[in-house]
Amino acid sequence: MTQHTVRLGTVQETLLIPLYGRAVENRKPEPALRDARAEEIVASIDYDFARFDDGPSLLGSVLRTSLFDRWVRDFLTEHPEGTVVEIGTGLNTRYERVDNGRVRWFDLDLPDVVDLRRTFFEDTRRRTMIPASVTDASWTESLPTDGPYFLAAEAVLPYFEEKDVQRVVDLLADRFPGSLLALDTTGPGMVDTQDEHDALSKVDARLRWNCTDPARLADWRPGVQVLASHTLVTLPSAMYDELPGGYQEMLTGLAAMKLPTVEDYRLNLVRLP
Repeated sequence: MTQHTVRLGTVQETLLIPLYGRAVENRKPEPALRDARAEEIVASIDYDFARFDDGPSLLGSVLRTSLFDRWVRDFLTEHPEGTVVEIGTGLNTRYERVDNGRVRWFDLDLPDVVDLRRTFFEDTRRRTMIPASVTDASWTESLPTDGPYFLAAEAVLPYFEEKDVQRVVDLLADRFPGSLLALDTTGPGMVDTQDEHDALSKVDARLRWNCTDPARLADWRPGVQVLASHTLVTLPSAMYDELPGGYQEMLTGLAAMKLPTVEDYRLNLVRLP
């Protein structure tokens, strides 16, 4: 098999962590998420993925992705012909997991990431890659003028400075009023200890945005509504009930420990004003 060399910017390199997490998960007899495509992509990339082995963050990234998948599926159940935008898509394969045959899909990321994506994915009639930064408003011109829209920003905004996150929230609210936005937030428990983190300590990128409460977004943009906010140990009951028994036991044990690094990392679904 041909192996592709990866040349990515500092923050962009972090996309390889959740990719590897899904690939590892796919090999398990009872996975929380199936993603054979991720396993194929990992096998074709020349990169030392083993540096991320044996750490809990791989499973954490899989659980985060699985919850975002659920939110997108729920949106498409209500709006089968809606538009989904993956902000900072990396090498995500969410489209392959949730496509309903009718959705209009956009994969947005920086040019070096889109160049890498084009090694494995192609544009189609309903799916388009956009090489741009989310902070550059021009990318929104590529989207249909009518919604509804679901915007997924998974493992993206915590790497921005707060002023840039605020700029993104304003941009999205201006361009896509009333839309759903899924995003993760992290507080000091994780930001202050990332040099010892099992995955982040292996890369040069660092978390910048410290947000202990996603309701703070309404301070920047009045009218933002937090519809759901979960930690990795307080997942929706329907999702928790579908997890393998061993994962349920592990999450129950983590919840009892009340670790700051776990409790201040949140997965949020908000509605833009």
